[in-house]
Amino acid sequence: MNFRKIFTFPARKLIYVIPFVICLALITGQFIDTSSMKTLILPVAMLTIFPAMIGFQPQELISLQDIRLLSVNLLLNFLVLPLAALLIGWVLLTQWPELRIGLLILSVVPGGNMAVAFTMMFNGNIKGSLKLSTCNLVLGSLLAPLYLYVLAGTLVEINILNIAKTIGLVVFTPLLCGIMTYNILLKRYSKKHFKEKIKPLLPAFSVWGLIYLVFTSISMKAAMIFSYPELILQALSSLILWYSIILVLCVLIGRRYFCHKDAISLLLNVELRNLPICIGIAITAFPPQTAMMVALAFLFQQQIAIWFFKYDKQYTFLSKG
Repeated sequence: MNFRKIFTFPARKLIYVIPFVICLALITGQFIDTSSMKTLILPVAMLTIFPAMIGFQPQELISLQDIRLLSVNLLLNFLVLPLAALLIGWVLLTQWPELRIGLLILSVVPGGNMAVAFTMMFNGNIKGSLKLSTCNLVLGSLLAPLYLYVLAGTLVEINILNIAKTIGLVVFTPLLCGIMTYNILLKRYSKKHFKEKIKPLLPAFSVWGLIYLVFTSISMKAAMIFSYPELILQALSSLILWYSIILVLCVLIGRRYFCHKDAISLLLNVELRNLPICIGIAITAFPPQTAMMVALAFLFQQQIAIWFFKYDKQYTFLSKG
């Protein structure tokens, strides 16, 4: 097995790697104090985002194509999902305000960096998905501090400046570095070489960072998790319900208002949240249980997308038929 296969293995097998890392973190945290790993969380979060920003296309924001698709995407991501998270938190997580905040963070930070890749994999509207993911990333990063201050401020004390600083470091610093890196690479390589040889390796860099973030956030609170098993049950049930709502809404809207390619792009850009940014915010600005809630979302996101589109090929959920 060559180095490339070893290096890309976690990215190719993420559906198995993340559950394994969570189990390993729970076991390790029972016997070893991993709190010293927290000092590297912020720089690792920045490095995790950085590869996804290489090749970022700001001009997609001003394109006038796919306006209806973009409008529905923004309505779902910045109104419907935060309201759904508030409702689920009020019904299922009243005793766990830290978990409610974790769900709120997930609801206000869209722009999953795998949305475009998955759109390509499942034969969706690639140009439309690029526009959606770009807008989601920029608007989500700008609006998240305000959303969290308004929505979570009644649950715990919120330092909006600290959240804004964290997002600035985790999102906009890698964004600027990614744009500069892309321009430097194009001076040496062609766009075709970048797309075929370099870009496929970038998700692997991000996944290694994700492994560190997930392992650290879970292992530090392993004792608490084992002491309160109901914490895990409540978190998992809330996440299952929240992702189920996303699927139902996107299927209903996609079937009624969009062609199959656009419906695929819509679902992926709503269902795939930007978990590296979410966990960076949760770990650096909120109590540890909040990071645990976000970390558990890694169990669902990609698996949901993969299994949904496996059965969509057979039953065409996103088409009127």
